[in-house]
Amino acid sequence: MASQEENLAKAEEQEGLRKRVGGPAEEAPAQGAPAAGEAGEAGEAGEQEAFDGPSSEPDSDDDRSSLLEPKLEGLSSLPQGTDHTPHVLACLLPDLPPRWRNWVIRGVFTWLMIGFFCVIIWVGPLALMATTLVVQVWCFKEIINIGYTVYRMHGLPWFRSLSWWFLITSNYFFYGESLVADYFGVIFSKSAILRGTISYHRFISFFMYIIGFVWFVLSLKKRYYMRQFSLFAWTHVALLIVVTQSYLIIINIFQGMIWFIVPVSMIIINDVMAYMFGFFFGKTPLIQLSPKKTWEGFIGGGISTVVLGMIMSYFMCQLSFFTCPVEYSESADSLNYSCDPPPPAFVLTEYSLPPSLARMLSLVGGGESFMMYPFVFHSIALSLFSSVIGPFGGFFASGFKRAFKIKDFGDVIPGHGGMMDRFDCQFLMATFVNVYIWSFISEVSPQKLLQKVYMMKPDQQLQMYNLLQESLLTRGILQP
Repeated sequence: MASQEENLAKAEEQEGLRKRVGGPAEEAPAQGAPAAGEAGEAGEAGEQEAFDGPSSEPDSDDDRSSLLEPKLEGLSSLPQGTDHTPHVLACLLPDLPPRWRNWVIRGVFTWLMIGFFCVIIWVGPLALMATTLVVQVWCFKEIINIGYTVYRMHGLPWFRSLSWWFLITSNYFFYGESLVADYFGVIFSKSAILRGTISYHRFISFFMYIIGFVWFVLSLKKRYYMRQFSLFAWTHVALLIVVTQSYLIIINIFQGMIWFIVPVSMIIINDVMAYMFGFFFGKTPLIQLSPKKTWEGFIGGGISTVVLGMIMSYFMCQLSFFTCPVEYSESADSLNYSCDPPPPAFVLTEYSLPPSLARMLSLVGGGESFMMYPFVFHSIALSLFSSVIGPFGGFFASGFKRAFKIKDFGDVIPGHGGMMDRFDCQFLMATFVNVYIWSFISEVSPQKLLQKVYMMKPDQQLQMYNLLQESLLTRGILQP
């Protein structure tokens, strides 16, 4: 009798412990209380659960059905910017219908962004690069925050720190060798420590990644393996999308600011004009991933992008501030934004018209040829890509948001959403521009080669000079 009462007391104690830690309460057995050994094991399990904290995870990795499905309940708490109305505008627009209120707010902040963009351009290339890095970090933050929320990673140690460590590592890898060595080699060659960060760049990059890799393995926690590896993959995909594209944007800026300003402006023009045409004339849905997109907006935005892109390119080609590559001048000890002569793509060139077209134009006083900057024709290819393929970056982002049942990546820009909502098409455009430059425009730059020579030791530089002199004499380019 005493043994039975003792067993019942232990069972009640176990049930009370489970209630305190949030575990499911079990009904007391109607007949046959558990043996003392079984009750002791149950008590130890309850104590271990109380130590680890409540968890909805299964006790083993065999039951993975709940782990493979992302938890979307917490995403409703993420800030959404499309429907966010600043207090000042809410007071000024109290009686407008929601559709028109959103249209006004979107328009106001569109012009604010355009004005800020013009100020950054006026400051110069370094300001553009700094802005690109800020946008990169913010976009990475928005994507990672969604991953944290979906996989409920807030309680796991070090994972947020690991994500930022991998961001730092990837930025150092991308910018450390090609960008710094090609454009700022002279500056880094003046210091032995800075020279070492370039000379051993790949080894340092690899070692930094290994630190993050080992750090991740050591942070693995039982019953969270699947979610930790899911977010590990999430982080690397975010790095691929954000860091790689921002690196290409900065490379494009060094080719001449026009290679950054015109593509970015084309995406903005296409986005604004497609919204305007769709808002006033849109009736035919374009794609299910983005129900508000219409064929009228798609076509109207595309035609507007081609026309306005050519006009803008023609006027910008006349300003060396936009067309000259950004290079470091050793004599001036600063970045150089001027060039003489300008790159071939920005030299006014005469083009002959087809004979049939020339005869038709001669009837109205036209000539057989015309003068034009080659970049204007290149701008047609850029505008076609930005208006036909560029929107698919937005469709990709729309599909991503619909998969996780969210409307925006954030609320940093009222009426527009998060930073990633505005730059989803820009990242895709940056890759195309970089490929286009290296396929059809890029030429060997003596300035870049000279930067690499500066990174050599003095005896190697002298050897390079003698070899080059000998080669020029042999080929008759340099007279003895």
